[in-house]
Amino acid sequence: MIKSPTAHLDLQFVIVTGTSGSGKSQALKCLEDLGFFCVDNLLPALFQKFTELCAQREGEVHNIALGIDVRERGFFGELIENLQLLKGQGCQVELLFFEARDEILIRRFSESRRPHPLLPQQPVIEGIQLERKRLFALRRQADTIVDTSELTVHDLKEWINQHYAGRGHQQSMKIVLVTFGYKYGVPYDVDLVFDARFLRNPHFVPELKPLTGKDDQVQRYVLETREAQRFLQLLHEWFAFLLPLIERENRSYLTIAIGCTGGRHRSVAIVTQLKPMFEKLGYQVIVRHRDISASETSTQSLPAFIPES
Repeated sequence: MIKSPTAHLDLQFVIVTGTSGSGKSQALKCLEDLGFFCVDNLLPALFQKFTELCAQREGEVHNIALGIDVRERGFFGELIENLQLLKGQGCQVELLFFEARDEILIRRFSESRRPHPLLPQQPVIEGIQLERKRLFALRRQADTIVDTSELTVHDLKEWINQHYAGRGHQQSMKIVLVTFGYKYGVPYDVDLVFDARFLRNPHFVPELKPLTGKDDQVQRYVLETREAQRFLQLLHEWFAFLLPLIERENRSYLTIAIGCTGGRHRSVAIVTQLKPMFEKLGYQVIVRHRDISASETSTQSLPAFIPES
């Protein structure tokens, strides 16, 4: 039970609940992308303390989404009363209930090869029916009921964005820039790959070989050519056109890989120019140099030639 404090709480709660397999976890992920502070399966005993902590950090935590699982059966009896107390304290509270038709839920459990959480040893349909009985009273209290039977994951994300995008502190799409060496393999966890091996290679310049693309000398050597300048210009024009279209699809991040032979010189030099370019376009940028150390280690691990005496 939450004891009503005298302080006015300016917090917004979205309580996400409903039938297992209806999309609750995916909805929480979407809300988190929109800037909500999300907690899934919060223990009933911690509900009061959690609210107090959020109130103490009101400047940092304003929009909160809580996932309530049917397995927390003892919590449902007091949930509505707790939510009414929060409303009395000035909080905005919405109960968002997800459900789907029986045949859809059965198919989803079958595809995931997971048992129903309520009756893991019984047929899935029995767990679904028991869950609906337990959730009946809570469903009647819901502010919004969403049937996800005909919704894809993308449809659900679009629905969440349409209804909640203005409430959270949504950040722009993050850009992850990865440099790599083709001799170590192309990264598998990227969205776009660009090959920089056509650029002038510092590896064959003795004074530049031990350096990296982070060093000014290497950057001048790689970037001052006409080909490099034209390459950067085309990338800028292409990304200025493409990124808003990708972001329109509600992507929270985009990973772009730039590769050269060893991942040490040319790709790194190019990324030093791409990072401020993306930042000027309004995106947060994270840089990962996958093989810059591996290349160095590989070079240093070669056996030295010792002439015979």
